[in-house]
Amino acid sequence: MRKFLGIVFLSVCSLASFGQNWDINLLKNINQKRTTGTDALMEPLSNSDYYVAGAVPVVQYALGYLSGNKNLKMDGVETLIGYGYGIALTYCYKYTIQKDRPYVTYPSIVPYSRETDPTFPSGHACMAFSAATSVSLCYPKWYVIAPAYVWAGAVGYSQVYLGMHYPSDVLMGALCGAGSAWLAQKTTDWLDARKKKKVFMAN
Repeated sequence: MRKFLGIVFLSVCSLASFGQNWDINLLKNINQKRTTGTDALMEPLSNSDYYVAGAVPVVQYALGYLSGNKNLKMDGVETLIGYGYGIALTYCYKYTIQKDRPYVTYPSIVPYSRETDPTFPSGHACMAFSAATSVSLCYPKWYVIAPAYVWAGAVGYSQVYLGMHYPSDVLMGALCGAGSAWLAQKTTDWLDARKKKKVFMAN
């Protein structure tokens, strides 16, 4: 746990050290290409993480419950644990770093909505990449991994396109999400091993 948090902290420092130039220039380049037609696609895509990420553990657990598959039920629990880690990390960094949204610092950036919470890292990217990484770890098949990460990457891109986040916000959100899912798997593996040990000792 400490090692993971240390890696994330070093990543934050590394991203911050790049400075704002590449970040804002890339953001402007993407955001200023917005069109009404594309907004109609990007806005629901941006918010799809709430529905897709929310559905993943529910479906996993429900299918496991209906089929009597304990491993599938545990996959749902693991995914939820990953979300918990991701949310905790995201809000910890948001309110520690307190970085303003790009449209606050640069009035030329036009967002599709205005949020009051700090921008770094992106919560949408965190949730999307946590979900994508969770299903990829649980079901390591190319036809699961590829669409999962394409979707997560599209959610992250939409946040930049819509002027809600800097690219670095999305990158860090993706790192927090993917790392949290990995940490959740390690947590459930540890809990499972501990449970098996107790059963063995009892017998």
